[in-house]
Amino acid sequence: MASPSASVQAPSGAIHTVRQYLTGLQSRITAAVTAMDGTPFLVDHWTKPAGEKLQGNGITQILEGGPVFERAGCGFSHVTGPQLPPSATQHRPELAGAPFEAMGVSLVFHPRNPYVPTVHMNVRMLAATPAGGEPVCWFGGGMDLTPYYGFEEDAVHFHRTCRAALAPFGDDKYPRFKQWCDQYFFLKHRNEPRGVGGVFFDDFSELGFDNSFAMMSAVGDAFVDAYMPIAERRRHLPYGERERAFQLYRRGRYVEFNLVWDRGTHFGLQSGGRSESILLSMPPLVSWSYNHQPEPGSAEHRLYSEFLVPRDWA
Repeated sequence: MASPSASVQAPSGAIHTVRQYLTGLQSRITAAVTAMDGTPFLVDHWTKPAGEKLQGNGITQILEGGPVFERAGCGFSHVTGPQLPPSATQHRPELAGAPFEAMGVSLVFHPRNPYVPTVHMNVRMLAATPAGGEPVCWFGGGMDLTPYYGFEEDAVHFHRTCRAALAPFGDDKYPRFKQWCDQYFFLKHRNEPRGVGGVFFDDFSELGFDNSFAMMSAVGDAFVDAYMPIAERRRHLPYGERERAFQLYRRGRYVEFNLVWDRGTHFGLQSGGRSESILLSMPPLVSWSYNHQPEPGSAEHRLYSEFLVPRDWA
């Protein structure tokens, strides 16, 4: 994993500019999902009042029980707190105890059809003010794909879209962030990748504020093109109880990663965030089986042997 870069000072008006971008991104993505699924999102505007550990507001949008998406959550949050939680300062000890401001859009879509992959995307900015200093900020984000049944053309499309989004910011960004994603979305207790990856970056500010923000925005803007054609291609494929059972079993890995390893989940819970919004990534139904072993040569076995392995998909 790459080491974090130095923070940059936030220019005047930066918080407002980033917030406008993020709320607009949330609206564009949920509109695209509704156009495919036909089910409107429940829109929950929430506020954490003064006096709580965190203060701020957000917009949680959730779709449940649709014909395409069994559960699709897309949340925007903008919060301030008296001190950064440990999950945010493990790479920045000089900011331990600093008051902070954080905002971002995070989504996880759990499809109904097992042949449609689950997807995650997040883009965010954090700003902190060290004692006696000026506010500094950095960006993070990425997207990754978690299929239940592997299709090479889907993985290739997803990765090539990510690569194209990052190309204007340097030839090193996609291979670097692809490797970072492979390392981050890895269940160490299972010795297993969560899916076929994508891109991931954190603690990023090395391009200066404007270009770092532009890079984060390019990743967010690429999401609809990266994922929705895959969902459209697979959502009508017929499936039965076997495929559904395997989907629910593999969803268990998603839950394990989010609760055990994910820094974003830890950040939200450690900082006193809104649990309903933090946990919108959880699937509606999931199962665990003791020592499950897919039949050799089966489509389920191919997921492990051909897709849950590091590959140069692009």
